[in-house]
Amino acid sequence: MPSVSELYNEHEKLKDEGNYPAAIEKLNEALEQDDSYVLAHLGLAVLYGKVHEHGKAVEHGQRACELDPTEPFNFTAMSVTCQRASQGAENAADNARFIGMAEDAMAQAHALQGRP
Repeated sequence: MPSVSELYNEHEKLKDEGNYPAAIEKLNEALEQDDSYVLAHLGLAVLYGKVHEHGKAVEHGQRACELDPTEPFNFTAMSVTCQRASQGAENAADNARFIGMAEDAMAQAHALQGRP
């Protein structure tokens, strides 16, 4: 069985080839082995956004932030994920919710960096 890092590397190759469904599958396999693998959650946040599954993208962005709440990058990535989700929102309520989440995540990233 491939290791978590090997699955992550396989996902990178598939993502570069534009095979997003297969790349998603590899990252989900990695999470079956280790649900605390932050890089897999961050990767899924990006990939689910690319295939317009914004709810799943946001869920994985949130999980990365939960797993490593002291890393500003995770919150910056979450903000970007939410901004993209807002652009793909199906209604005004979801758009507003995602924008609010994006702003909260960016504020948290700034706070962790000691910025106002």
